[in-house]
Amino acid sequence: MSTAPPSRVRMTDVAREAGVARVTVSRVISAPESVAPATRAAVEAAIARLGFVPNLNAGTLASSRSRIVGALVPTLSNAWFADTMDGLSATLSAAGYQLLLGQTRYDTQEEERLVDAFIGRRVDAMVLTGTQHASGVRAKLQRAGIPVVECWDLSDSPIDTVVGFSNTAAGEAVARHLVARGCRRLGFIGAREHRSSQRLQGFHETAKALGCAEVAVQRVQPPSSVDDGARGLEALMAAQPALDGLFCSNDTLALGSLMACRRNGWAVPERIAVAGFSDLPVAAASVPALTTVRIESRALGERIGALLQQRLRGEPASAQRVHDVGFRLVVRESA
Repeated sequence: MSTAPPSRVRMTDVAREAGVARVTVSRVISAPESVAPATRAAVEAAIARLGFVPNLNAGTLASSRSRIVGALVPTLSNAWFADTMDGLSATLSAAGYQLLLGQTRYDTQEEERLVDAFIGRRVDAMVLTGTQHASGVRAKLQRAGIPVVECWDLSDSPIDTVVGFSNTAAGEAVARHLVARGCRRLGFIGAREHRSSQRLQGFHETAKALGCAEVAVQRVQPPSSVDDGARGLEALMAAQPALDGLFCSNDTLALGSLMACRRNGWAVPERIAVAGFSDLPVAAASVPALTTVRIESRALGERIGALLQQRLRGEPASAQRVHDVGFRLVVRESA
């Protein structure tokens, strides 16, 4: 004997269950921040009890809004990018927006393909990691007429808005610190990507200005690994046995370098000082504890989310297009 399928729960059913008007249910779904907390809680409880799933396509057609923000990151295998996206997602979710993620794999052409796909999906805004893009990306996003935030870098001429910090200045700060503690023969291990290159530029130019010898460099393919850091330092020490200071473009590489030091009997920081970048939770727990550049990755995502919320509410774009969240050198035992 066949059984008729259960009837689909409608928005009017939710309104009746919650004791509110249908338009209130619609507002809870599309703009929850506009509804009083007690009313919103009652509607959300009714939605949960009834198992209501809103027809987002219908809302999109009616409002020309998808309530989706697209975000592109090089990779989610690196905790610092994942933390930024977590902060962004949490902030947007509170305003009724969902985050659609894409991974570029450090490939500008893949980034452009994803930008095309996300614009085609009619996202309401875009977040891009970095400020270096394929030639067509800027024009495509400007024609789309949606808010765009670039992050994890700074630029004097962003597509729309940029939230980040100076990677060059971070490299400068590490060079000054290593030289101040007596290091004169410096090395660098970093990925072959733009932000890492900026850190190297600041590190190299500052070391040179402070009278150090040429910086020895090892580059690795991103995303970098602990093993890359270990192999990179061993290669540097084989070529430059007098190396006494090392800057790694991220903490993953720096932690691998510390492992190589322990394996080869190179005392840290007496024989060689080691510094990283990003301040992963494990940095403070490593032995020795890692000196590193701290980036508040999750707070960076929250800042982006707050700026996008303002724009998506229809508020005019701020005259301030460049938001420098800064960084901090955290000095621990390794350097």
